[in-house]
Amino acid sequence: MSEYGDTGYDGGDSYGHYEAGQEHEQLDQLHQASGSEQDYASQFGVYEADHASAENTSFDQGHHVEYSNPSGEHYEESDYTSYDHSAAETDHVFAAEGSEQYHAAEWNELDALHQQLDSAFASATEINTVSA
Repeated sequence: MSEYGDTGYDGGDSYGHYEAGQEHEQLDQLHQASGSEQDYASQFGVYEADHASAENTSFDQGHHVEYSNPSGEHYEESDYTSYDHSAAETDHVFAAEGSEQYHAAEWNELDALHQQLDSAFASATEINTVSA
């Protein structure tokens, strides 16, 4: 026996090696994403107020005298007073509110990749030595 141990060589004139097989590999990849959003908006408020008024006053005063004579003697006298008052008033109030909105959305995403790799191999080693 040598100092390197058993080398497997028996001193013959040929050495042969043969190997065959198959390999199967798989690649799996998964990507998943999801999300959501929500929106809300509101708008309120219209207010209007109007006021109007009008007033009218009329005051008249008069005096009338009439006289006729050359012997038919006529006399007339009139006094009058006229007073008129009118008033108008109006109020207007308007109030309104409005516009309210809501929006919601959700989404999901899924990407999957599956790949299968098949391969076959064969290898051979042969050493021929000639014995002297």
